[in-house]
Amino acid sequence: MSLESYMNQIGQQARAASRLLAKASTKQKNMALFAMADALENARPRLISENAKDMENGRVKGLDSALLDRLLLDDARIDGMIEGLKQVATLPDPIGEISDMVYLPSGIQRGQMRVPLGVIGIIYESRPNVTIDAASLCLKSGNATILRGGSEAFYSNQAIAEAVTAGVIAAGLPEHAVQVLNTTDREAVGMLISMPEFVDVIVPRGGKGLIERISKDARVPVIKHLDGNCHVYIDNEADLEKAFAIAMNAKTRRYGVCNAMESLLVHSAIVEAVLPKLMIALQEKGVSLVGCDQARVISSTIEAASEEDWYTEYLAPKLSIKVVSDMEEAIAHINKYGSHHTDAIVSQNYSKTRSFMTEVDSSSVMVNASTSFADGFEYGFGAEIGISTDKIHARGPVGLLGLTSQKYVVLGDGHTRDN
Repeated sequence: MSLESYMNQIGQQARAASRLLAKASTKQKNMALFAMADALENARPRLISENAKDMENGRVKGLDSALLDRLLLDDARIDGMIEGLKQVATLPDPIGEISDMVYLPSGIQRGQMRVPLGVIGIIYESRPNVTIDAASLCLKSGNATILRGGSEAFYSNQAIAEAVTAGVIAAGLPEHAVQVLNTTDREAVGMLISMPEFVDVIVPRGGKGLIERISKDARVPVIKHLDGNCHVYIDNEADLEKAFAIAMNAKTRRYGVCNAMESLLVHSAIVEAVLPKLMIALQEKGVSLVGCDQARVISSTIEAASEEDWYTEYLAPKLSIKVVSDMEEAIAHINKYGSHHTDAIVSQNYSKTRSFMTEVDSSSVMVNASTSFADGFEYGFGAEIGISTDKIHARGPVGLLGLTSQKYVVLGDGHTRDN
């Protein structure tokens, strides 16, 4: 079979499955999730052995240690995948929920019903556990899904796909509810994002290059974020102990994640009270610092920040620091240089925090909390399909609700319109 014929078959199967999933009961979908968890448990030896092939291939290809770590499937990560399936099963099912039902002067009732998007294509790199996150959230929200993992995780993803399909069939749901592409041909990606007759939404998860390519070439809507240039602003009315803990956690918990702090903004009135201690602690953790002229007065060991630094998502132990005259300057800086992902304020002043929440144009805004919390699991979604910085129906970590839409429903009793 040619690649084009294969992709058309996959699309047709997904569209047919989506019609059946849209009317599946909550009980049936939860049964499938628990059956998938059982299948993963039973397939544990196979998952580890297939992952070993990917790990060996990765080492031969020279993948760095960070990529190999993302690729690894061990018992702890399989446990996490199984637990994730069970958690998604316990989440409320949004499908069929009717809200905002009101009587109108004509006598009809009008409301909105939550419905699946249909078929979701997901393109991702490295991490095999994304296969389970995506499958579980799409299935629970009544969507069929087509998954295209990275070639470096091919054997792992195929083994996971077998367990997913076994669980779906055991619950009496359509076999093609979740399909993992069995090809590493890069042209398959181009075809997947160009099939509006079969695919309703594309979600890319990976590096900036991948996401830019998908966004540029896709012929179907894309849920995405390109950068995670996140900020923490420490106000002159901040609790300094809280500020220290939040800044350290936001930057040093993990460097290569999209919710890590990349720029620190500090009110000029508290520079001497905040920066010396923070700079020392960050440098002891191996973080390289660049900053504005006022920040460099505090320490001669930091380099001057360039204009490009303020825009940069480092994904590394590096941080830019800027001293601002007030909160308004901090907000202006964030809205100019930020990526609309996640930004935080540390302040005990309620009015300021309310203004910050209102005026910062980001998908998640934190008050007295680390940017590290911008994550579907931490938001109580069980898992996330990705993070959206677009201003569409889904913004921020995308869980079950983000994979649904709403349609208007009207209830009458023989009502007709006179004019």
